[in-house]
Amino acid sequence: MDNSGIYVGLDIGTTSIKVVIAEYIKNQMNIIGYGNTRSAGLNRGVIVDIDQVVLAIKNAVKQAEEKASRSITEVSVGVPANLLAIERCKGIIAVGNDDGSSREITDDDVRKVTEASLVHNLPPERAVIDIIPDEFIVDGFNGIKDPRGMVGVRMEMNGVKYTGPKTILHNIKKCVQKAGLRVRDLVVAPLALANIALSDGEQDFGAILVDLGGGQTTAAVIHDHKLKYTYVDQEGGNFVTRDISVVLNTSLENAELLKQNYGFADATMASDEERFPVKVVGKQEPMMITEKHLAEIIEARMRQIFEKLAADLNHIHALNLPGGVVITGGLASLPGVAELAAKILGVHVSIYTPQEMNLRIPAYSQVIGIVDYITRESEINQIVRHTVDGTYPTIAANKVETMTNEPQINTSTREDFAETEDDIELKSGWLAGLKKKLTDLFNGDDQ
Repeated sequence: MDNSGIYVGLDIGTTSIKVVIAEYIKNQMNIIGYGNTRSAGLNRGVIVDIDQVVLAIKNAVKQAEEKASRSITEVSVGVPANLLAIERCKGIIAVGNDDGSSREITDDDVRKVTEASLVHNLPPERAVIDIIPDEFIVDGFNGIKDPRGMVGVRMEMNGVKYTGPKTILHNIKKCVQKAGLRVRDLVVAPLALANIALSDGEQDFGAILVDLGGGQTTAAVIHDHKLKYTYVDQEGGNFVTRDISVVLNTSLENAELLKQNYGFADATMASDEERFPVKVVGKQEPMMITEKHLAEIIEARMRQIFEKLAADLNHIHALNLPGGVVITGGLASLPGVAELAAKILGVHVSIYTPQEMNLRIPAYSQVIGIVDYITRESEINQIVRHTVDGTYPTIAANKVETMTNEPQINTSTREDFAETEDDIELKSGWLAGLKKKLTDLFNGDDQ
């Protein structure tokens, strides 16, 4: 499939709004424009003032357009992990002719089976963001990734459904529309980020992706190339800045500069000899403090963030996954973050930094991930997603035979998928045992 073209990603974060314009040609993505403005109108990742967010989006878009020397009309927007729910879904339809004979499966059938998986009623306050198909089953033959062109009389689809609060989704779309743009896609942000920040092996055997943002800390547990669990902590880089401001009696602007220019997350890495001036409120002369003192202020908050994260992830045995922890986001640029996290979490920790020219900054990981996710999406996944978001005409699922849904997996309940037999069957030997062990990690609460 040729996905060549211009793609635009939009990341509406608590502390900043970022836009990236990318050109995708011959399976190569080149960023040709980007913008970044300070957020306004958001609280803990949730839009609370639409007009302020609209203005910030316009400013970021204008920056990106000027760098790219082109105007944009549509964007792919990341949906944050706040109140994200994950559940298994299944749809079954008849695809045969009226006389019972088989016929060739088309795009239309894929849309119908997707709609069959949506028959299950959601709570009125929630809406489906996306469905990722795991497999299609045609006349009992499973493991099919793309059934189009095959012949059959019955087709099933097993997949994963992501839902979010209607209020959050509506406000995101409203802000984009009021900014004069069209929402091309809604993308589950942790999924998009995992696709670029984790290797294929880490996504397969399991890893934890931690996004240290300014407004909050988000963790996503990835296993079998699926998003299994999300964790959100409302403490992020802003809390570190406020701690510096309060302890040193300096302005938030000065505190942010101190964090960026002299800060260490791990106090053992800072110097007792290195000193620098700090502007103190109410005093003419600056106060001299050591690098070590500033690092101790920062480490106190960072330690609290990682300790809460460790407690939550230990509850679902996620820290036993072989991929360890990968950290990205704005606060990942702080020296000593990986070292402090490794001490507290007790696993291997690495930092992910995008390798795009001029944007080798962890703070841009999420918005780059959104663009990359859309450019690499398969045609069958596009059909499914656009059926969910209503881009394609609604098709009455009048041939639905049965539809079942397994219990919802919510971040507050810490439940996990009931893996299918095909998920845990590997060819032989030690690999099968390892695969089974990893699957069982998420079922520890039930045993």
